[in-house]
Amino acid sequence: MEGRLSHEFQTDLPATDVWEVYGSLVLGQLVPQLLPKVLSKVELVEGDGGVGTVLLVTFPPAEPGSYKEKFTMVDNEKYIKEAEVIEGGVLDLGFQKYVVRFEIIEQEDGTTIIRSTIEYKVDAEHTSNASLVSTGALAGIAEAITKYIKEQKSL
Repeated sequence: MEGRLSHEFQTDLPATDVWEVYGSLVLGQLVPQLLPKVLSKVELVEGDGGVGTVLLVTFPPAEPGSYKEKFTMVDNEKYIKEAEVIEGGVLDLGFQKYVVRFEIIEQEDGTTIIRSTIEYKVDAEHTSNASLVSTGALAGIAEAITKYIKEQKSL
């Protein structure tokens, strides 16, 4: 079973400001600080933030566990970044593929859309686990990062 979920968040920030965070390793540093109930820690395993970078992502104690993700695309011109889970996490629940894509889309009026998409494939024995897929955390991240950038700009 394959599926895809997307969430869009519109902000009045310029796309370049949003991409500075989403297109770099800063995102992984900020999420545990801003949303400790979503992720407790993100550690760099290898890489420099470009394609091939591997991160170890740890959930908060309330939901123990971790997974490794690998950046499979970082496009600094189109503002697109993809990361695929390569070890642990949802793969232990029967998922064969789990990819998160962030697209930072500049609008003509100067606003920006943060589109977060999850693409997944789950094996036949675990199709009920597809119901676990949610963009809720990604929506919360988009709001928290937008608020953080605005606060930094006002300093």
